[in-house]
Amino acid sequence: MSENYNLTISIIIPCFNEEQVIMYTYDRVSKTMQSFGHKGYEIIFINDGSRDRTLSILKEIAQKDANVKIIGFSRNFGHQPAVTAGIQACTGDVAIIIDADLQDPPELFPDMVKMHLEQNANVVYGMREKRKGETFFKKITARMFYRTINFLSDTPLPVDTGDFRLIDKHVIEAFKAFPEKNKYIRGLISWIGFKQVPIMYVREERFAGETKYPLSKMLKFASTSLLYFSKKPLKLALGLGSLSLIVGLALGVWVLTGLIFRPETLVPGWASTVIAVIFFGGVQLLTIGVLGEYLGNMFEEIKNRPEYIIYEKVNF
Repeated sequence: MSENYNLTISIIIPCFNEEQVIMYTYDRVSKTMQSFGHKGYEIIFINDGSRDRTLSILKEIAQKDANVKIIGFSRNFGHQPAVTAGIQACTGDVAIIIDADLQDPPELFPDMVKMHLEQNANVVYGMREKRKGETFFKKITARMFYRTINFLSDTPLPVDTGDFRLIDKHVIEAFKAFPEKNKYIRGLISWIGFKQVPIMYVREERFAGETKYPLSKMLKFASTSLLYFSKKPLKLALGLGSLSLIVGLALGVWVLTGLIFRPETLVPGWASTVIAVIFFGGVQLLTIGVLGEYLGNMFEEIKNRPEYIIYEKVNF
């Protein structure tokens, strides 16, 4: 490749129980990186508390390849803290974030670097044209999630994207300056700004192993994303509270008017009472729940615990 591509590249790969695929991931990533004609690269694997042989396989790889670096967590802290650790530790002029499951193609790296250089783009993010091997439920919920978070967010966020992206030194340094925990990284990178361009690709099926995002984790991730990046749920709760007040006042006026002018039409019954109680009680519980989620996030930030704990490092 041309000498114009003479820049260092950091590849950030979070891993959790990936023993079935991790060797193939390394092979494809390293072959892609060797095709570059530049001065150096590093592949940073973040072992997110794997309980299988992922870490031991990575150590075997690192003994043979000095370009491979390993960050080992003391336990499983989650995907977003693992990506954060990789960004904090990387030393390249640009960093590329990719998952270990090979659904995102490492062979796209050269095109991402080319777009970064030729378009002077600070971020090149992968946008999925098609998602292979995923159920209809997963596709439709993903579609709904991305459009909902974009609607609620105060910052425009690209739809149908994940964490698969290239970020340059400006974005890396800006990201390192953020102290908050429970990050929604793809949203935070969009918030940072600079020039960001998409690169279209087809997302493949998982190469091997099982998804690390079952429905429970997907729901938790969606909740974190919504609360982290938007105050609109609070405004929605305020709107529902205002609506319930208006409805309550209207019911009060209706009852008072009936008592004064049409007392004979008021038939005692429980239906209207039960409906009113359910409506107002539901609004109150929803509002309290939304406030509780925000307060819970604030509580986590106030404790100021580290986002992750590193147990060991290899080749650093």
